[in-house]
Amino acid sequence: MRIELGVPSSAIRVESLATNTGQNIALTRDLLASVGVSVTTVLIVSKPYMERRAFATCQKVWPEVQPICASEPIGFDAYLASIGDNKLVVGMLVGDLQRVIEYPGLGFAVEQDVPAEVDAAYRRLVAGGYTSRLMAL
Repeated sequence: MRIELGVPSSAIRVESLATNTGQNIALTRDLLASVGVSVTTVLIVSKPYMERRAFATCQKVWPEVQPICASEPIGFDAYLASIGDNKLVVGMLVGDLQRVIEYPGLGFAVEQDVPAEVDAAYRRLVAGGYTSRLMAL
């Protein structure tokens, strides 16, 4: 939402301190509470590949709200073309899936089911060298 689209500047709050999704959600929650804004639903806008993790993170960090996730409606081929680096994109996908798998154990997100075939594909991609976006464990 922007002022150019008719949103009054008095209705805009900017959280500018976060360095990750969990911090962004927690700091936004705290910012809105500090100005007396009661929230029951939040819209999380992210990259297409991050929606699942953002949802799980919000459920962990701010369980009182119902998260709705959205991203640009773009197909995989178009997304690849927009980035221009196939290996980077696959690395981002692998890294994000690692976070979906690992973050619940670290307390950053709620547990999610990862189908066996998805886990197997993830492991093949890691073994194939798509490790540029993996977290150190």
